[in-house]
Amino acid sequence: MKQSLKHKWWEYHKQNPHVYELLKQFTFQVIDSGHQNYSVNAIFERIRWHTEIETRGEKFKLSNNHRAYYARLFMYEHPQHKGFFRTKMTEDEKENQCRNIH
Repeated sequence: MKQSLKHKWWEYHKQNPHVYELLKQFTFQVIDSGHQNYSVNAIFERIRWHTEIETRGEKFKLSNNHRAYYARLFMYEHPQHKGFFRTKMTEDEKENQCRNIH
């Protein structure tokens, strides 16, 4: 059985909690600078810059497929910032919606 992107993200998230910590840190910097919304893509590039250039920390892969799930997790945990990241429906959400219709 093929793993869904959401399942792959969740496994990655459990193994790499530092990624979400960085996402929160950089997202709150953007919020504190006055932005009402922002791109999770830009936050991901900031994480890459931070880990590859600024800190030269341990190398790790950061899949672009995980962006949508991190954005949703942030807005779920911080409902006062719901809508900060603009999101499209994920493939998982589309599949669930189709199942609910049929």
